[in-house]
Amino acid sequence: MDIRLDGRTALITGGSEGLGKAMALKFAESGAEIAIVARRPDALETARGEIAAAGGGRVFAVSCDLGEASGAGDAFAAAEAELGEIDILVNNAGTSRAGPFEEISDADWQTDFDLKMFAAIRLCRLALPGMKSRRWGRIINVLNIGARAPRAGGAPTAVTRAAGLALTKVLATEFAPHNILVNALMTGFIRSTQWERRYAQKERTESYEEFVQGMVDARGIPMGRIGTAEEYASVACFLASDAAGYVTGDAINIDGGASPVP
Repeated sequence: MDIRLDGRTALITGGSEGLGKAMALKFAESGAEIAIVARRPDALETARGEIAAAGGGRVFAVSCDLGEASGAGDAFAAAEAELGEIDILVNNAGTSRAGPFEEISDADWQTDFDLKMFAAIRLCRLALPGMKSRRWGRIINVLNIGARAPRAGGAPTAVTRAAGLALTKVLATEFAPHNILVNALMTGFIRSTQWERRYAQKERTESYEEFVQGMVDARGIPMGRIGTAEEYASVACFLASDAAGYVTGDAINIDGGASPVP
């Protein structure tokens, strides 16, 4: 199946590295014009060049902090001014902040909700009117398999991701009559920069590949390996395309079979 996004414009938050950049690369290769949003201007500019080379279309980079109340509005306005109306919104910004419940402060909770929930809510609110008027739109919320099956020590991220799952279903139901499809990607153990950073946090005798395989074994992933960012991006590209025209309100596990049947 040849999945194409020709003539579409996508805004991807957290698009300067990791899964966000992988999705931006795949979307660009499939014909979309891209706006990527992140905080670090240097990383954004590097990613912008890679994405432009992959697709050949326009790629715009917006540096802002989506955890700030004004961040979503500033980023969306800049992207529309440069590229025109946004057809595809990917809410990917966020971290995997987690720890013992009793050690999580109010400020920690607020920071997590501001970046993961309120940024997504604000961007959806900005994107939906145009999507409604054109009777075509795609919203993809990047979540985590912990949203369905949280583990001890998984807060606050499991809680905010679960809220994102509820938001996905509410929006999908409300805006389906306008041909706006809203889905979630439930992220499992996928090769990305966060695992490279975790590996580098302390001295190790094992190689990075041994470190990764140890986590695969500890998690009991049926496929016996970590997923790739390219595999992840391919699912996102399908959801963003016309090929997924009857898929909405869904939450797709990308986890090598690790999650139980919901």
